[in-house]
Amino acid sequence: MKSPAASSSIEDYVKVIYSFTEWQDKPISSTQLAQRLGVANSSVSEMVRKLKDLGLVDHKPYSAVTLTEAGRGLALTVVRRHRLIETFLVEELGYAWDEVHDEAELLEHAVSETFVDRLAAKLGHPTRDPHGDPIPDADGALELPAARLLSELDEGHHGSITRISDDDPELLRYLSREGIDVDTHVEVGPRKPFSGALQVLVSTADGGAGHPAELGEQALHALWVADDTPHEGCTLA
Repeated sequence: MKSPAASSSIEDYVKVIYSFTEWQDKPISSTQLAQRLGVANSSVSEMVRKLKDLGLVDHKPYSAVTLTEAGRGLALTVVRRHRLIETFLVEELGYAWDEVHDEAELLEHAVSETFVDRLAAKLGHPTRDPHGDPIPDADGALELPAARLLSELDEGHHGSITRISDDDPELLRYLSREGIDVDTHVEVGPRKPFSGALQVLVSTADGGAGHPAELGEQALHALWVADDTPHEGCTLA
């Protein structure tokens, strides 16, 4: 997957634009882009103009920012690097899943495509990273699993966690303490009165004994669930 020469700032911008829209159809605005990158709106406006001149984004005043075909290709190149590095840090260097995002942010701009291809081969060409995000192949192809946010599921729904947002390391640590990881099976229970926390039954991918957990809105909007066959004996009281 070839990409034009680009600065780390350009790579960061196209990656954020892509990542924002990967799991939803809503495009990103300049304000949201500024918030995610931690920069001023004026800086975003200037960079978006530059990206448009380079043919990487489409943008009209007061409208959303969208990637062109070239912009998407560059974004997928960066995403592939980032997610392979995260996978390597967890599988080979013993990092916890809440530690790898910032490390990968630093390393993704410093490695060559040859390094990335050999890293993929070393890891056995994984198709997803430690948080369940798909890893593009060398041609930029990837497949998103059919999944819905846990917040959208009705009581009694069964499924397996297929993706967990890595935006908040503290949330990842909390989910680890609750035994929630990619491929963990969950059964949706009722909302608790007044507090609004959702009760779920958590069990391992092989159908082991489940345990209850209570998840607030932040967690519910960070977990994607794919339908599967209910495990025998896993029911909320």
